[in-house]
Amino acid sequence: MTTEPALDPKLERMTESWRVLEQQVPTLASYGKTRLDGRVAYLATIRQSGWPRTHPVTPIIGAGRCFFFADPESPKVKDLLNVGKYCLHCGMSDNSGSSGEFQITGVAVHVTDPQVRAEAEAASNFRPAARFVLFELRLGEVLATAYPGGRADRQRWQAAPLS
Repeated sequence: MTTEPALDPKLERMTESWRVLEQQVPTLASYGKTRLDGRVAYLATIRQSGWPRTHPVTPIIGAGRCFFFADPESPKVKDLLNVGKYCLHCGMSDNSGSSGEFQITGVAVHVTDPQVRAEAEAASNFRPAARFVLFELRLGEVLATAYPGGRADRQRWQAAPLS
């Protein structure tokens, strides 16, 4: 794997951890956890060429963070190390959207701290391979849509803008 570039500090400051969402809008965080945690979701990344790419991932929500593990040879790792921006959308159970939608957009941060990795592994419903790399998905924006009675009920949360 190539050397990791430093993430633009401005981008990282425009995002928050899952814990902030839990503190500010607990019902939205709880809904997001049921739609994402330990389930297949779809991660969109940006290639260095600027073209988008999607990947199935299994988000892990625990210790006030949203994580995922990935094989270091995966194209998503290269995309996130090069650009850092992502969008994650929950999997859907049917084409009516009856289970609801949950989407987060932000910046992925490569985690190398062994203590944080241990927290992610403890929160995971699977045992990641030791060679897998860990990312924290920091939140810039959260969108949730439920369809009670077939009508779209949307909620949106955004990280505090830079002052």
